[in-house]
Amino acid sequence: MSDYGVNTSFVLRAIEEVVFEDRPVPELGPRDVLVEVKKTGICGSDVHYLLHGRIGDFIVEKPMVLGHESAGIVYKVGSKVKHLKPGARVAMEPGATCRVCEPCKHGRYEVLRTFEGLYNILTGPQLCADIEFAATPPYDGTLARYYRVPADLAYELPETLSLEDGAMMEPLAVGIHSVSNLAQVRANQVVAVFGAGPVGLLCMAVAKALGARRVIGIDIQQSRLDFAKSYAANDVFMPGPLKEGEKRMDYSRRTAQEMKEKLNIADAGPDGVDVVIEATGAEVCIQTGYFLAKSGGMFVQVGMGSPEVQVPITLILVKELVVKGSFRYGPGDYALAIALVAQGKIDLKPLVTHRFKFDEAKKAFHTARDGKSEDGVSVIKAIIDGPE
Repeated sequence: MSDYGVNTSFVLRAIEEVVFEDRPVPELGPRDVLVEVKKTGICGSDVHYLLHGRIGDFIVEKPMVLGHESAGIVYKVGSKVKHLKPGARVAMEPGATCRVCEPCKHGRYEVLRTFEGLYNILTGPQLCADIEFAATPPYDGTLARYYRVPADLAYELPETLSLEDGAMMEPLAVGIHSVSNLAQVRANQVVAVFGAGPVGLLCMAVAKALGARRVIGIDIQQSRLDFAKSYAANDVFMPGPLKEGEKRMDYSRRTAQEMKEKLNIADAGPDGVDVVIEATGAEVCIQTGYFLAKSGGMFVQVGMGSPEVQVPITLILVKELVVKGSFRYGPGDYALAIALVAQGKIDLKPLVTHRFKFDEAKKAFHTARDGKSEDGVSVIKAIIDGPE
């Protein structure tokens, strides 16, 4: 396997300007593998770069290959790689770090290094200072024939899993990190998840797989709630509208109370909400989550929205809530994601609603942008094949 094909890549050149280009094949280091990419999911961040050319201060200043949710087949391995061979099917963790800084040595390469970083989540790299995350300026992404990745970030897939499953490991790892790693959800707990998009749905699936007794999904779209109920949620709830002149905090307090009454949720004890996973980033959802969580409960923030929101801080204090932020994923998250799917505890296939050939990538992104295809089918996750 020494002759490379043309490294056709899907490149963002400017806002809403994407082209196919032939790019040089990445050179391998001794501990790298070169993966022939076969499946790539479209993430909301990819669409955001397409529409706006930036996320905070991550600005696309030169042409950039899109994509970071990918799986493929190992094409070539570096001289010191022993555990993978050409032909292995792998899911790729798309963030290569330096391995020598303090966060890396502590196994927390996804964590903000300074308190000031709290205000820079969307304005600059505050993790491992040298992280190279796919499709985050200035680094190219995975929507190409070939992608180079450190060998330890290429996770071999069991025979029972497809390459499409492999591409879905990236968003599933986000759910694993928040629900398992940070919230440490365990059997018989009650978990409420705000947001029934791909990440929210996967958080529900992880909670269910870990033995949660009750999983509650909250969203403002009935179609999403219907899917959540069929997929992983025991109960669902759609908040009502904001009343004229009603303050957001009052609305959030009222919504939480309505949820408790309708779904028989207690303020404390076994019928209270042990864990709230907030996967929207919307201020009212964040506020409602704090009102909903039981005393002594856990609140994990996954969704990114406005960098500053108003929260009921006194309530957080008197309820002694444990509040954590969740950013991407970390050590062990991919491995657990693969294990749960391989064991049949999480089914990723229902989430893939749209599939496209590589030369249909523009159409795929427009479909993801619109939220539905021409036939009216709503998008949960769209997958693009690798180049033929």
